[in-house]
Amino acid sequence: MRRVKVDRIDRRILRDLQSNGRMTNVDLAKRAGISAPPCLRRVRALEEAGFIRGYHADLAPERLGFGFTGFALVGLSSQAEPDLVAFETLIRSWPQVRECHMLAGDADFLLKVVAEDWDAYQRFLTTKLTAAKNVSHVKSLPTVRASKYAPGVPIDEPEIPA
Repeated sequence: MRRVKVDRIDRRILRDLQSNGRMTNVDLAKRAGISAPPCLRRVRALEEAGFIRGYHADLAPERLGFGFTGFALVGLSSQAEPDLVAFETLIRSWPQVRECHMLAGDADFLLKVVAEDWDAYQRFLTTKLTAAKNVSHVKSLPTVRASKYAPGVPIDEPEIPA
């Protein structure tokens, strides 16, 4: 990856793309106060440097039949690196698991899980998650509602490390 020094214009581009990844380059350039060709060069440089990992559509889970979202705190019997990697590899094969974070503390992983409903989550829990090798315990945390959803990071910070 190429090293890029991120300036005020780059931060504006990143903020705008984070809020609307479908924005045209012309609109993005106008908002950043530059012309379209240098804007596109900046976007490409930010992509190559790894500041922009990708683009996606933000889908409504409930509209697609996924009425349950919950979190699972997972404890493993062993925290040896090969066992951690094996668990991470396994959960990548489960489409219900939308996020996985390794933790420090009482639990080893926090998983964000979607399912059609509570019964479907329970089936996933009993047939896959708790049945997985090296899983010692799981604590389920079903969500009641989401009051904030802000993917990405706050871009208005004065400095972004290169």
